[in-house]
Amino acid sequence: MDLHFSPFDRAHEVTQLPGDLAVLMVGLAERQSASATACVQARLWAAADPALFRPLHGAFNGAMATTMAGWAKE
Repeated sequence: MDLHFSPFDRAHEVTQLPGDLAVLMVGLAERQSASATACVQARLWAAADPALFRPLHGAFNGAMATTMAGWAKE
């Protein structure tokens, strides 16, 4: 089974969408970004404390980081 990417051919366009489909996609993105859910999530994100994304131990999972550091010393 051949799973590699085909070589890039500069003679062909990479993407080409029909105009109607492109307009439909832009309309969908606009409606989604203006939805009540998106507005609430934007407000929640703006109110989030940046310290929540910077743990004191500096690792995503502090317990696993400590375990792995112990393995490196053995």
